[in-house]
Amino acid sequence: MIESENLNQEEIIKELCLCNGLSYEMVGQEGSDTSKLEMFFLGYPRIVGLSLFPNLTSLTIVAQDIKEISGLEPCLQLKELWIAECCIEKIEGLQECRNLEKLYLYFNNISKIENLDKLIKLKVLWLNHNTIKNIEGLQTLKNLKDLNLAGNLINSIGRCLDSNEQLERLNLSGNQICSFKELTNLTRLPCLKDLCLNDPQYKTNPVCLLCNYSTHVLYHLPCLQRFDTLDVSAKQIKELADTTAMKKIMYYNMRIKTLQRHLKEDLEKLNDRKCKLQKLPEERVKLFSFVKKTLERELAELKGSGKGHSDGSNNSKVTDPETLKSCETVTEEPSLQQKILTKLNALNERVTFWNKKLDEIEAIYHIEVKQKKKSHGLLIPLLLIELETVGNFHFEEGTRSDDWFNFCYELILSRFCAWDFRTYGITGIKVKRIIKVNNRILRLKFEKKFQKFLENEDMHDSESYRRMLECLFYVFDPEVSVKKKHLLQILEKGFKDSETSKLPLKKEAIILSNSLSISECPRIEFLQQKHKDEKKNSLKHELFRHGILLITKVFLGQSVQAHEKESISQSNYPMVNSVFIPRKYLLNSVMGQRNCDCSVRQCKWFVFDHDLVLPEYVVEFEYITMVKAPSLFSVFNNVILEESKKNPEVSVFSKDLKFDDEVIKMEPRIKARPKLISLDDKTILSLAKTSVYSHIVSLNLHGNSLSKLRDLSKLTGLRKLNISFNEFTCLDDVYHLYNLEYLDASHNHVITLEGFRGLMKLKHLDLSWNQLKKSGDEINMLCKHITSLLTLDIQHNPWQKPATLRLSVIGRLKTLTHLNGVFISEEEATAAMKFIAGTRITQLSLLRHSSTKEERPRILSIWPSAKILTQISKLGPHLHPSGNCYLKITALNLDGQHLFEITNLEKLENLKWASFSNNNLTKMEGLESCINLEELTLDGNCISKIEGISKMTKLTRLSINNNLLTGWEEHTFDNMLHLHSLSLENNRITSLSGLQKSFTLVELYISNNYIAVNQEMHNLKGLCNLVILDMCGNIIIWNQENYRLFVIFHLPELKALDGIPIEPPETDSAKDLFGGRLTSDMIAERQGHSNFKQMQELNWTSSSISCIYFV
Repeated sequence: MIESENLNQEEIIKELCLCNGLSYEMVGQEGSDTSKLEMFFLGYPRIVGLSLFPNLTSLTIVAQDIKEISGLEPCLQLKELWIAECCIEKIEGLQECRNLEKLYLYFNNISKIENLDKLIKLKVLWLNHNTIKNIEGLQTLKNLKDLNLAGNLINSIGRCLDSNEQLERLNLSGNQICSFKELTNLTRLPCLKDLCLNDPQYKTNPVCLLCNYSTHVLYHLPCLQRFDTLDVSAKQIKELADTTAMKKIMYYNMRIKTLQRHLKEDLEKLNDRKCKLQKLPEERVKLFSFVKKTLERELAELKGSGKGHSDGSNNSKVTDPETLKSCETVTEEPSLQQKILTKLNALNERVTFWNKKLDEIEAIYHIEVKQKKKSHGLLIPLLLIELETVGNFHFEEGTRSDDWFNFCYELILSRFCAWDFRTYGITGIKVKRIIKVNNRILRLKFEKKFQKFLENEDMHDSESYRRMLECLFYVFDPEVSVKKKHLLQILEKGFKDSETSKLPLKKEAIILSNSLSISECPRIEFLQQKHKDEKKNSLKHELFRHGILLITKVFLGQSVQAHEKESISQSNYPMVNSVFIPRKYLLNSVMGQRNCDCSVRQCKWFVFDHDLVLPEYVVEFEYITMVKAPSLFSVFNNVILEESKKNPEVSVFSKDLKFDDEVIKMEPRIKARPKLISLDDKTILSLAKTSVYSHIVSLNLHGNSLSKLRDLSKLTGLRKLNISFNEFTCLDDVYHLYNLEYLDASHNHVITLEGFRGLMKLKHLDLSWNQLKKSGDEINMLCKHITSLLTLDIQHNPWQKPATLRLSVIGRLKTLTHLNGVFISEEEATAAMKFIAGTRITQLSLLRHSSTKEERPRILSIWPSAKILTQISKLGPHLHPSGNCYLKITALNLDGQHLFEITNLEKLENLKWASFSNNNLTKMEGLESCINLEELTLDGNCISKIEGISKMTKLTRLSINNNLLTGWEEHTFDNMLHLHSLSLENNRITSLSGLQKSFTLVELYISNNYIAVNQEMHNLKGLCNLVILDMCGNIIIWNQENYRLFVIFHLPELKALDGIPIEPPETDSAKDLFGGRLTSDMIAERQGHSNFKQMQELNWTSSSISCIYFV
């Protein structure tokens, strides 16, 4: 056997020598001089004899019957190796060829890239025409420049090529890549010059069939010189791609802002309704609080008069008539005191009752806000996917005028059986929204598989395969709530294996149903059981009232009914495409059995091929239950209605209001005292019932009309002061009461604590029911000037950032034991300290939330560059503290860090992109050294004025939405010669003056402000580059007749106004309506003022005036 193999090997070597012009007899001596060998077609079935050629640098083997790579160990100098068109199944045997620079293994049967880690000098690798499914095993090939993986089975790129930064040429044609997102992974290859995804020699990648395919690639890879075998080095080609991409980004930015505006409008409506609903409970609370504090004052005076001089908390001498009066009431006092205490208890109960109503309204409000945000929350991610896929993923909201909407609506109603849901108290279903999803990528897959099935089955009867098409509901895992991320993943990428992996015994199949009860009842059952186990007190119907349906288009193909004892998997049903289980055989059915016609048709389906299930419609619905849903628009509607009619007798609270009246009328009924509007020495002494100022330790001024506290500086011994239910707007008059320990300033109009100082002994402070807004400023004042405070009440103030207020106060006022009547636990205090620690910009937070990348990534996204860059940086190595690390920082994202001020940015001289959204900032301070900023985002803060940024001449984008802006410093924008996007939505801006020199401005978003005058539009007339303007929610819309045409006429370069594209007929209508008009606005614009009384002469000759529209 060995002799036979040796003889065979000898013949192979002879053939090798013959084909390369070498003498077999002399090969032992001359082999070392040979550097190149070639073997084409037959004659070399195994790699043998290479030890005879120790200096071999190039070996070419083509079209041989070689099944494995072996015998290359002696080829230590080999630099180029071709083993092509053979039968190689595995990459192996190359470990010793460490000088290899070029490796060609195309046209083989290789299924995996492996065993190349030692070939670190490799520059060229061709593995085209194999059966490779994944890009892997290339991490060590740092010098790789040319990679050919065409004609394989690759469907994803991922981060597998990130290590190959020297790669210049890449061919991925003829694979299964179908997503634009996969192509964006190539942006991390800085040297890539030649990319081929659609080589004519190979089949087409599915991604190449998508719209805007070339634009997408050229935008993300601007350094390409050749693309799909074509020369794309011309500058005009790249500029066209860039322009197209920027237009897309601007368009979707406008649409997303429109959606955000609609959400804000909906939330404002909810808030308005909440305020109206809270009006009655608040009035009752205020009434009872007033009476309660009045009674408490009477009780204190009663006790004081009974104790006389022995009571150190009250007064000294009393006159004889007072003593007489006290003596007369000694016998009545216990009875009167008891009556007061009884009435106080009753008042407290009513206050508790109405506070509970306020809490109920607040709870319902938060439920509806959450539902609104959840409903809108799906639309913005869908738009972002639409942008990222350059329109190949498209969605639209349906209305009654759309045929597809009516089809889905009727489908849902036809598959809802009231019998199935009556156990849960559900009587019907209400469709709230239907979204149609058109995913071109998934549709192409579906049609390709569908067509392949028809070809294999040789079906010519159209009716036969149409019967195999069905609209079914996707059955979500009942134990996992439908997360937005999960739903979006299905809509974008289809049903992957991971989507169904959690479902028992059905890991391979997608579970669907033609019945709403089969889809929904398991979810309802699970939520009810979970609610029962957790012993929650909320309404059980609220758990499942709202839901989401995913309607899919399904090709069932060859289907059979499931066998009882077999698990549903492809191996148990090898010859079918789908399996179904009729409703009556579902062992875990929670609906019960009944003789209903629709139950016969109800089935659960299992489809094995995921590409044959196409998600098409997302339906948001609400169950109609026997117990009416709590809603701000339904629960307390009668309160509003009857209040307007002034007829409380039939109100839902009529009994409660009568009970309130009974409590108010309880004995004793205190006679109202004359209200004081000012204080003087005589009044103070009279109220304190003493003649010596130093003896006054308690003063009750409750229920007057005081707005100032003059002449209190003499009360140096005052320890307790009550000024509730007065007209105070500030508390700066109490600063000299340095012995004050108790202050009740509730139910006033206090708007600021500025000047509130010097009260170092104050332990109790009640500021509830005032008008305090600026949490940061007010907390700072308390921290600086009140260091011994134990109890604080700040409820019922219109705070700007209420969500984090409690933690902010507890973290800053460390001596507090009670806040808003609630004890502060150690756990809460610890959490508050951590919260406060995170509100400061530190070295650690700078490094954690920053990026050092020099260029903005070319990503189709509307998010701020700072956010994009820092998210990318989280995936890579973190920046370590060093001397010049701050100079490397180019992007900083400190969104949602609860910052009260911007500090410690002095060293960030090269900062280009910064975002500080959703913080507690009140001023634009701390950015003075960041003069290289190109993008600045300050959305969701409490800033009232744009200031301190005039030196940021490189700014291109500035966003300060959702603040308290009233204007900006003069000449703020004059030197911003690169500013092209300005967004100032949801503020209090009244004028556009100051934007006249912003000639580079392309986008201006200033919706929901206070712009009211027509002349403001003239400030924008010189902005010839302005193409997008959003003025929605400004007063000018209602003040100006034909507002839209008015703006279009004065700003003819606009392409979109208020989120709606401008059509040519609108431009014509604007010219017809406003062309040739001489108006007061035009005169004011030309004259530079609108004081018409000073005008004596107007010369408008040759101005094409056709009519005069002013008097």
